[in-house]
Amino acid sequence: MNYFYIYILQSKKDNQFYTGYTKDLKTRIAQHNNGEVKSTKSRSPLELIYFEGCKNKQDAIHREKYLKTSWGKRYIKTRLKNYL
Repeated sequence: MNYFYIYILQSKKDNQFYTGYTKDLKTRIAQHNNGEVKSTKSRSPLELIYFEGCKNKQDAIHREKYLKTSWGKRYIKTRLKNYL
């Protein structure tokens, strides 16, 4: 079964977060850290700090959009309060 992953990366350069989704989490993180992703190219190195899995693309896109809202950001800060 194929899964889609929603992930959050934190830049070690400026501590900012990047939220995205992918079918292949390991490859996508490597692409971010190799400078292959335009939006994070200048912010590497990046560290994976959170991920979730979904069974279909539509759910993953919906969840990614939610996590980018102010409510979603609060959820992540609460969820990772011991890390952050």
